[in-house]
Amino acid sequence: MESMKGRSSARSREAKRDQHPIPSQKDAYARLLSQHQSIKFRSYLEQFSQPTSLIHDDETGPQHPPACFPGDKNRRTRGPPFIECADSSDTSVRQNKKGKCLEKSIRQEQSPVDRKHNHENWRDAMSNLDGIVDLDEGNHQGSKQKGEVLNHKGSSQRHNTEEDTALGSKCNSQQPLENDAKTRKDQSKKKAKKKSASKANAENKLDAALGSENDWGCEANITTPLKNQKPQGSNMCSNEKAKKTRGGRGSKKRVFEEYMSVHDVSSGLKRGELIQGSLRINPRKFQEAFVPSPDGTADIFLDGVVSRNRALTGDVVVVQVLPPEQWKVLKSEADVEGLNTSQSALGQTPLKLKTTEPSPTPDVIVEAQYSGDEDGLAQGVRNISLQGKAPDTPQKADHDCNSRASTERVLQRTGKVVYIVEQKHSRAASGFIKFLPDKNFAMFAPVDHRVPRVNVPLADCPADFVSRPGDYANTLFVCRITHWPADNNFAEGRLAKTLGQAGEIEPETEGILMEYDVDFSEFSDDVLACLPQALPWTIPPEEIARRRDLRKECIFTIDPATARDLDDALSCKQLPDGNFEVGVHIADVSYFVEEGNALDFIASRRATSVYLVQKVIPMLPRLLCEELCSLNPLTDRLTFSVIWKLSPEGKILSEWFGRSVIRSCIKLSYDHAQSMIDAPDKLFTVEELPPCDPEHPIDEIHQAVLNLHAIAKRLRAQRFEGGALRLDQLKLAFTLDRESGMPQGCYIYQYRDSNKLVEEFMLLANMATAHQLYRTFPELALLRRHPPPQTKMIDDLQEFCDQMGLNIDFSSAGALHNSLHETLGNDEYTSARKEVLTNMCSRPMQMAVYFCTGVLKDETLFRHYALNVPLYTHFTSPIRRYADVIVHRLLAASIGAGSRLGLTGEEVHKQATHCNDKKTASKRVQELSSELFFSVFVKESGPLESEAMVMGMLDQSFDVLVLRYGVQKRIYCNALEGLESHHYRKVGKRPEMTLVWAAEDPTKGPIRQELSVFTLIDVQLRADKVPTKYSAVTKRPEQAP
Repeated sequence: MESMKGRSSARSREAKRDQHPIPSQKDAYARLLSQHQSIKFRSYLEQFSQPTSLIHDDETGPQHPPACFPGDKNRRTRGPPFIECADSSDTSVRQNKKGKCLEKSIRQEQSPVDRKHNHENWRDAMSNLDGIVDLDEGNHQGSKQKGEVLNHKGSSQRHNTEEDTALGSKCNSQQPLENDAKTRKDQSKKKAKKKSASKANAENKLDAALGSENDWGCEANITTPLKNQKPQGSNMCSNEKAKKTRGGRGSKKRVFEEYMSVHDVSSGLKRGELIQGSLRINPRKFQEAFVPSPDGTADIFLDGVVSRNRALTGDVVVVQVLPPEQWKVLKSEADVEGLNTSQSALGQTPLKLKTTEPSPTPDVIVEAQYSGDEDGLAQGVRNISLQGKAPDTPQKADHDCNSRASTERVLQRTGKVVYIVEQKHSRAASGFIKFLPDKNFAMFAPVDHRVPRVNVPLADCPADFVSRPGDYANTLFVCRITHWPADNNFAEGRLAKTLGQAGEIEPETEGILMEYDVDFSEFSDDVLACLPQALPWTIPPEEIARRRDLRKECIFTIDPATARDLDDALSCKQLPDGNFEVGVHIADVSYFVEEGNALDFIASRRATSVYLVQKVIPMLPRLLCEELCSLNPLTDRLTFSVIWKLSPEGKILSEWFGRSVIRSCIKLSYDHAQSMIDAPDKLFTVEELPPCDPEHPIDEIHQAVLNLHAIAKRLRAQRFEGGALRLDQLKLAFTLDRESGMPQGCYIYQYRDSNKLVEEFMLLANMATAHQLYRTFPELALLRRHPPPQTKMIDDLQEFCDQMGLNIDFSSAGALHNSLHETLGNDEYTSARKEVLTNMCSRPMQMAVYFCTGVLKDETLFRHYALNVPLYTHFTSPIRRYADVIVHRLLAASIGAGSRLGLTGEEVHKQATHCNDKKTASKRVQELSSELFFSVFVKESGPLESEAMVMGMLDQSFDVLVLRYGVQKRIYCNALEGLESHHYRKVGKRPEMTLVWAAEDPTKGPIRQELSVFTLIDVQLRADKVPTKYSAVTKRPEQAP
């Protein structure tokens, strides 16, 4: 069978070679020989520099595992050692004892700095060749992996535990190559054929190694890459270019495939041969990337950097699915026991190769729902029986005698990027620069490992960087990628800014903002010219005449105590018939932001305000955010109002939309409103509240708050009875020093009745506005939808909960909400268990997104899953969300209070997509800001101790929720002092782990600690040596007397 495959592959290669003539291998290796003068290295290469008919195909996608050489029993693959020659990256080689002489000869031309980079890049390259190794998670095991991979071109299977003597034998042997060749002539014809096929496969693997995926890349400033685009010039010196030159014709070896043409991409998408989606790169394992599948059942796995073809996380890409024989092989659940556990149907298990001796497995994710990975979560794999398709190792053959289940395999589809539709990633990153001797460029190493290393000109570096590079070892820079040639493992870019010392809040914050493309620059003169110039500004009388005058009504705001952009206010008065008139009044930003001017343009680009721990990056100039649009107390302000007549039970009897003018009588904080709710009979004094309009006594305001609270409770109950879902997750808040801005303390933010009061009426206003817009502009309305969760992940989570004895109903949003509030016990840790389960349930959930109704034709897709309503939009925050500004314009046009929107449906949808992107980035920036401040707090105040609850497990680590601070952290077993051993196992989908601790008293035996999901443990948080990083360790349990 294998010989037939080999002949077929050979014919295929011959056909391709005829179509695409290539330079001989002799020229290519002669170029390598000119760079490395080691006699033994030369003698080894001469074996392969003989004229051959091997194909050199630069664009065949991911390479296959290298074959063993039948003609040499001790010989192993020769691919990895040649990574050294691939690029200016100067990746190093990790050899066994028999290969040291080669390593020495290769390294003799390197500087210490180069060797340091080489060690890292060698690990990266090995993770591409041998499966994905989680080197960043405390599991530095080199290239030894478990598992197996399908080899579809008839090559022999690679055994990682064989002696790597292919190079060692050449280094130690003094016999000429002619004797070796003569010996091989005596072999049988069948063996010679096998050798030829194996040699061809090894040559392909060598090409992959020479252009290995040891680092990253991106195609900057190219929204729609062209197929025939030429690489930009490199900053490398001529000597480095010579090292990379292949074929003896001055050309460079291509590392990445050319992008498909626009025509081919369009045709492939129409035929269903290609798939378009957003690329997600695992932040912990940057070799892993995923693109969602259109069928919603399985993510497509992209293995390594080459398969991503210079795309970065967030980019919209077009992917070609590889043939089934190249799909990722996972063990079936029936074949899993103990540390050999494969992850169940969630696409997170690294590709592993079977070995002939034990070796630790990578730190793999048990259930995507339970992990801390945000970008690397796959959505499932298909269970496929592959009996007879995968070549068996001796171990596997023995195991098959014991169990038929071991012949079954789980596959996950793999693919490669063939086109970048849109570069969503900013192509900017913060990081450090490293000096490279004898180079006219420096190496930029990003903090985010998902971003490539970048060659930057020395001219961009500080003037004394070359003479004193050590002075900048802890200095944070921002680099913008300008280009990534297809023949280079590293991107090219320019240093944009020097931020300051790593670990300090302001430099780190600025780096985060630039990485996520948040515009925090000052507004230009053109933009400021669009604002009212005559200050102080007052509302023109003619504008008041066109509006409903509500200035004498009891209207007030409820916001966080520190808020300065007050964009919503509430009113409530009881009518003679016992019903209530309730109003939601929103700042009329569209009055000041005229469609099409410079202010409108910058607001549309920023799309949202970004809230950091210590400050706000506003969408609009502060004159609008904090003054003219902000509904400050005792000041006339322009608003857009929705006013209902409601029954005491919350039934809507009538509804009115219109432009209005109000005068807020008081600025309440959530604390003020909560105190009124908690003490309904209390008479509040002037001293207990902020300044108040004398026309509205405090007791009138108090009664209005109580009435709103009563109605809100009924509205909320109706929503959840109607099937709504809310997944609250813990949010960390900080107290800051007024002078230094450093965190003095932190606490978990409490979501109370006053918050719920405001939320209910904002939701009501948004839903009412959505129906109004869709009735009037069915082809132009800007709405917000929330797709249902991923079915496969929900099914897996359901099975897990069943095995944990949790009665969780995932059949609908309402059923899930009710389950989370009914089945978690009634003790002091009930809320902690709810938080853990809520986190699990949030993993399958998709993001809510803006869209234009004229573009999305299927009305069933308009629904909002969590709210369980058919139509929803955002109307209540135009100061901080541009989508709300568009909604205000549409609403004004719908009631005849403004001109028709000057955008087409496609333009509205394009702006909606941009708002989605900016909202996602803003959310991530807020999270990173909170993480930064908490890491500084741990450094300044730590170590910190707290109880924690286990959220999920991996084979060599586990995730916990730190109850005191509400943060999630991963604990690595190999970092636990006093831990003798650990054993991971899986019962169905329920992960368990046993920790064996050394006893403090030598006379007593070891302490065994059993862990599973929801187990309570004591943890300690302490600062790491790396700036802005902290780690968690669990404490040794007390030994029973």
